[in-house]
Order: sequence, then structure tokens, then C-alpha cells
Amino acid sequence: MWTNIIIGIIAFIVGAGGCYSIFRFNNKKMKKEMEAEAELLKKNNLIEVKEKFIQLKSEHEQQVQQRNAKIQEREVKLQQREMQLNQRQGEIQRKMNELETLKETHEQQLAALENKRKDVEQMHRQAQEQLETISGLSAEQAKERLVEALKDEAKTNAMSYINDIMEEAKMTANKEAKRIVVQSIQRVATETAIENAVTIFHIESDEMKGRIIGREGRNIRALEAATGVEIIVDDTPEAIVLSAFDPVRREIARLSLHQLVTDGRIHPARIEEVVNKVRKQIEEEIIEIGKRTTIDLGIHGLHPELIRLVGKMKYRSSYGQNLLQHSREVANLCATMASELGLNPKKAKRAGLLHDIGKVPDDEPELPHAVLGMRLAEKYKEKPDICNAIGAHHDEVEMESLIAPIVQVCDAISGARPGARREIVEAYIKRLNDLENLALSYPGVVKTYAIQAGRELRVIVGADKLDDKETELLSFDLAKKIQDEMTYPGQVKITVIRETRAVSYAK
Repeated sequence: MWTNIIIGIIAFIVGAGGCYSIFRFNNKKMKKEMEAEAELLKKNNLIEVKEKFIQLKSEHEQQVQQRNAKIQEREVKLQQREMQLNQRQGEIQRKMNELETLKETHEQQLAALENKRKDVEQMHRQAQEQLETISGLSAEQAKERLVEALKDEAKTNAMSYINDIMEEAKMTANKEAKRIVVQSIQRVATETAIENAVTIFHIESDEMKGRIIGREGRNIRALEAATGVEIIVDDTPEAIVLSAFDPVRREIARLSLHQLVTDGRIHPARIEEVVNKVRKQIEEEIIEIGKRTTIDLGIHGLHPELIRLVGKMKYRSSYGQNLLQHSREVANLCATMASELGLNPKKAKRAGLLHDIGKVPDDEPELPHAVLGMRLAEKYKEKPDICNAIGAHHDEVEMESLIAPIVQVCDAISGARPGARREIVEAYIKRLNDLENLALSYPGVVKTYAIQAGRELRVIVGADKLDDKETELLSFDLAKKIQDEMTYPGQVKITVIRETRAVSYAK
């Protein structure tokens, strides 16, 4: 057994030694191959490094050459600029020398002028003393006389100049203004509507009158109380008169009567019910009229309350002229005239439609309708130029835009058309008397005549009391005072007449 173990150990040792010998041989061979590869890699790396170095060296040399070229170029430019600066410095120095020479010359001339001025003042004083000695007047007295003479001459020349300018302006501008106005009127001609304070309600038979009156007049009293309209039942066949200054109330009464007569049931409770129903219908109709009017005119963005007030204009009148038709006419006239003058026609149309909005408020405060309309427009966020045009169309406020005089002129045109307006006889007579009395209040006026339905005022002055220049001043003053203090449709022409007659008889 021990023998086998020994043999095994010996065999192991021999095998291990053989394996070590083979491994060592192979290791030496691999080491040689690796050394050869490393040497080859080393040579290749050296070659690449040399090539990279050569490349970087050439690039560096190129950059150095470029920088040297730029430096040379900049040096050349600097040399050129230095030469230019030297030239400019030379020119400046030359100009400074010239200025010094001119300054010396100027000072010499100033000294000479000062001496001449002193000589002239001395000669002027001597001449003045001689004139005062010869004339016997001091300088201040002579100056006052000269100023007075020049004042009179200047006043005469100024009046003549004013007349010439006015005549020239009339010749050049009157024709063009008439053309614009006539074209505007022709393009926007509307019908004339005159309203009364009464409405005639027609019925089929006189039997219906008794039913409307009711027992002991209960029905008619209930109807008058509900509508606020005076109902006149007289001997006129098949007609009942509704009397009220408010057209809205008359319209409510008319429609209510129509429904009651058609239905046949006429008693106080039914009357109150029908009147309330018709009143609501009228309110809805007013809003619808306002909307339709704004759509027809192409006006957008109005506040709903302003639309309602526009519709309410249908049931208002001014001097007998329907207010809605008047406002529509003014709006169209404003748009046409603004287009002719190169202004914004939409703004002008908007201001023309709203210019009389102050005549139809719900509360009706004690304010001029133009100012009230301006405040309403401001309240409902209208633009400042439109608000100003509304407030200034009767000169209650100062005009601040070109739309304002257009609205004023178009309002006057609409009201001045023949048949457009109608005045109460008493108011008409009072206006004529006021015109004549206003002119008579001036000194030198002998007689006054209001003619052409108050559109012209003729004033006769004493020839011995006023001269021609004072006559012209009187016409201007009268026109200004009438414009500021009186209310009238259209315009008033003032004619001042001064006449001298010499009469003798041969016997």
C-alpha cells in the first residue's frame, strides 16, 4: 500500500513538472509576441504624434500670418486717420484765425455804430426841440393828437376792411354753402307732419256714445281718470274728441276706446283693465319703434334706455312738428353734410338723432332740453364729441368739435322748412313784439318792423343821430343780442336803414 502511495506521489510530481515546463515555454513565446506588438504600436503612435504636431504647427503659422496681416491693415488705417485729423486740425486752426479777424472787425463796426447812434440821438433831440419851438406843442401833446388821428383812421379802415372781407367771403363761401345745404335737403327730403292737441275717434252710431258715457257718466269718468285725457262728447255725429297735450295719453285713450267699442263690454272695471293692457302695449311699441329707427339709420351700440327715448319721440311734438321725424331728418342731414365736409358721417348721424333726446325724459326736470340731453348721453356712455354736439346745438354750452355746428345748422334747416313748424298765435305775436322792442331799446332808432313771419327785422334810424359806421355797428350788435337772448326757428335778418331826404318846393 505504501508503495502505491509513493508511486502516485512520484507520478504527480513528474506530471506537475512537465506541465510547468510547458506553461513556462508558452509564457515566454507570448511575452515575445506582446513585446513585438507593443513596439509596433509605439512606432505607430510616434508617427501619428509627429503628423499631428506638423499639422498644428502649420495651422499656428497660418493664424500668426492672418493676425500679422490684420495688424498691418489696422496700422495703415490708423496712419490714414491720423493724417485726416492733422488736416482737420489745420482747418480748424485756420478758421479760428479767421474768426478772430472777423471778431476784431465786428467790434470796430459796433464801436462805429455806437458813435453814429449817439450822433443820431443828438440830432433827433435837436430836431425835436426845434419842432416844439416852432409848433408850440410838447412831444406828449403831439403824440396824443397823432394817436387820436390814427385811431379814427384805423377804425374807418378796419370797418372797410371787415366789409370787404365779409363780401368776399359771401361771394366765395355762400355759393358752396348753398350747394351743400341744397344737396343735403334734396337727398334727405321727408314728409311734414303737423300734430294737434286733439284726436278724433270715429264711432259707428250715436247709440255707442251713450254706452261710452255710461249710467250717470260713470264710464266716461272712469276712462278720463285712467287715461288722463279729456273726452268730449258733443253733437258731432259719429265722432268723439280726445283732448290732451300728451300724444302718448291720447294714443292710449284712442286704442282703449277702440278695444272697448269692438268688445262691447264697457264698464269701469273693464275700462281700467283695458287701459293698463294698452299702456303696456304702447311701452313695447315705443321700444320697437326705437329699435326700428336705429336699424333704419344704421346706428349701432345705443344704450337700451336711449333706444326707448328715441321711440318715445314718436309721441312728442315741437312747434307742431313730430319729434321723431324731425330727429330722423336732422340725422340724415347731418350725415350728408358731414360727408360733404370730409367728416365722420356715422358720428354726425348719431348726434343728429339724439340732439333732442332731452325733450322726452321721464321726469322732465327744469333744465334746457339741450343740456338735459347732453347729461343723458353722458349718463349712457356716449362719446364726448357727441355729447358736446347735443348740448351745444342751442349754444347752451361751448362747441368743442366740428360735429356740433353741423347739428346746429341741420336742426335749423329742418325747423325752417315751410310748413314744418307751427306756432301758437300768442307766442308768435309775442316773439314779433320782442324783436321790435329789442331794436327800439337802442339810441337813435326811430321805427322797427318785424316782417317775413319774424325772419327779418327792419330798423329805421335817424340820419342826424347815427352815421354810416355807427349804423353798421348797430346791425352787428342787434344780431348778436337777438342770437344770445331770443329763441326762434331758422335765422333772423337784420336790416338797418338810414336815409336823408331834402324836400323843397318851387312856387
